[in-house]
Amino acid sequence: MTQKVTETIRHLNQTQPWDSHRQELEVVRILPETPDVKTFCFRTTDQSWFRYLPGQFITVELPIDGRRVRRTYTISSSPSRPLSLTITVKAQPDSYASRWMHDHLKVGDRIKAYGPAGIFSFHNHLADKYLFLSAGSGITPMMSMTRWLYDFGVQSDITFIHCARAPSDIIFRAEMERMAGRTDDLRLAWIVEQAEPYAAWTGYMGRLNQLQLELIAPDYMEREIFCCGPPPFMQAVRDILHLAGFDMERYQEESFQAPITDQSQTPTFEDDVVLEAAEDAELVFAASGASVRCRQTDTVLSVAREAGIVVPSACQFGVCGTCRLRKLDGEVHMVHNGGISDDDIAEGYILACCSHPLGKVTLDY
Repeated sequence: MTQKVTETIRHLNQTQPWDSHRQELEVVRILPETPDVKTFCFRTTDQSWFRYLPGQFITVELPIDGRRVRRTYTISSSPSRPLSLTITVKAQPDSYASRWMHDHLKVGDRIKAYGPAGIFSFHNHLADKYLFLSAGSGITPMMSMTRWLYDFGVQSDITFIHCARAPSDIIFRAEMERMAGRTDDLRLAWIVEQAEPYAAWTGYMGRLNQLQLELIAPDYMEREIFCCGPPPFMQAVRDILHLAGFDMERYQEESFQAPITDQSQTPTFEDDVVLEAAEDAELVFAASGASVRCRQTDTVLSVAREAGIVVPSACQFGVCGTCRLRKLDGEVHMVHNGGISDDDIAEGYILACCSHPLGKVTLDY
């Protein structure tokens, strides 16, 4: 065994970087991360080393049912550790390729992979302070970047917020907490939707909202922000930032569906709602018969008060739910902090304190 290892170990200057067009990758280790997430560790058969930017992705070619199926996965390892490359894969019940990898890919197997590619890397957006926001397997590019910064040993100011379904679903939790425990440059915050049965959880609960962001990263307006996760998560983050007046030139995101390969594909967020003070709106209070002209930037609660219509309220931050009203017609833009359920929203209810009218809106009040 010792002789075999000695024969294969060479200095980096004696080898060449991985050439994805001619070299296959061999699976050398498979690590369980959570009940439905595994990390696949690769190296090349001739001990080539890997060169890429932290946050980039590769495209793997999988032999499934006699076909060559290609899928893209973010590299979760760091180029500061160039002898191997890892991808961390979550297998959803309906995820065809990822499910196959979990069930069939084993140590010793070889696959084709192409890359690296992508521009989602802090190397392209250097800053003094970063805020990494992720949910689910969207943690992988953030992990690559965090590992690089930790290995490099440079003074870096990172606030890292990750959202998961439950504590057992937090990918890389132990490693992240070890790194954070050895440096004051990295601050972690976990947010889970539900705690584990018969286990204490002292972290944040619910979904990421503006109040949590203010508590965890009070200086987030000064940070370069990187975000990755399911589309609804990233939309919620953008809504919070738009409402706060954040400079979206300092916001970068990576999509599960369409990884960005060059600058021309950078999203513009043209469909995001950005409230404009110059845009007219109107609130119709059906029960009282009042109709009030207003602006998009006005909240339903503030318009009601100016019109002399009393709407019960308390926190005025979208937390308590006291100001819940039912919307009969029209559209509002609501960025709440957990004070209303998805079921209530589906039935047409809104919170007056954090809802802004988009055009004409009729309320059952």
